[in-house]
Amino acid sequence: MSPAIEVEHLTRRFGAFTAVNDVSFSVGAGEIFGYLGANGAGKSTTIRMLCGLLKPTGGHARVAGHDVGHEPERVKERIGYMSQRFSLYLDLTVRANLEFFAAAYGAHGRELERRIGEMLERMQLTPVQDEVTGSLPGGMQQRVALASAVLHRPRIVFLDEPTAGVDPVQRRSFWALIRELAAGGTTVFVTTHYMDEAEYCARIGIMVDGRLVALDTPEGLKRTHAPGRVLEVRGPNLAPALDALRGEPGVLDVSRFGAGATVRVDPERLSGEALGRWLRARGVDPLELEESAPTLDDVFLALTAGAQRGED
Repeated sequence: MSPAIEVEHLTRRFGAFTAVNDVSFSVGAGEIFGYLGANGAGKSTTIRMLCGLLKPTGGHARVAGHDVGHEPERVKERIGYMSQRFSLYLDLTVRANLEFFAAAYGAHGRELERRIGEMLERMQLTPVQDEVTGSLPGGMQQRVALASAVLHRPRIVFLDEPTAGVDPVQRRSFWALIRELAAGGTTVFVTTHYMDEAEYCARIGIMVDGRLVALDTPEGLKRTHAPGRVLEVRGPNLAPALDALRGEPGVLDVSRFGAGATVRVDPERLSGEALGRWLRARGVDPLELEESAPTLDDVFLALTAGAQRGED
């Protein structure tokens, strides 16, 4: 089966600024593909090109079998797109919004009513179908936006930070809907800033400064970019000790978070017990130290820190 999305050396420049720099990857049919990166890394620009909204400066991309540069209208007919900014009519009811988008995609009569009823039930929106959309909580509004994006049964759905500003309970519910779409054969291309959400993706591409610097499964990324043993540490006088810890033999990475930190070590060169003794000798006492599994946060920080060191 041909990939749902094929990208070869895709590039987009705005004057002297290169927003997307020579990016290549493919996405299989029915795959949930995550696209991660800091603000300004090139994620949204990539999506706009793949949706036929922005012409590439260089390279090629095919979405649902159509070239995004030469057949943008054919691409648009076969995809669903949910942008970062809420794109519905907040002064209309939920049903009225869905009626508008269903009609825009060519549905009418009994087919329109049947499809709207199906989406209201699938997205758990039937109880609020007559409510004004702008009066609903953010998570519920996002469900309406997702429903509008898949009303026409697209083969591929692009979701650009779909859960931004949504509480954790609603985010989990929203991702259950995304997994249901993928199980039905829909390809989902999603950007997110939440690393816990990225764990749901079959594969993840990570963008740094317009370049695709890593592409693998979540576990593969952790093995490659966050090897070693991760130790969480807390205690008094931690900041100066951590500054001194960087560069010590066996220390792979040190990352601060709130009042604590994670220290990634090479277990063959530095044990947890030895790290504890080192920290206590420098005034971190009482010390809390426990082992944790590497996360995608560790991967993301390692890749972005590496890029920053290269620029420096």
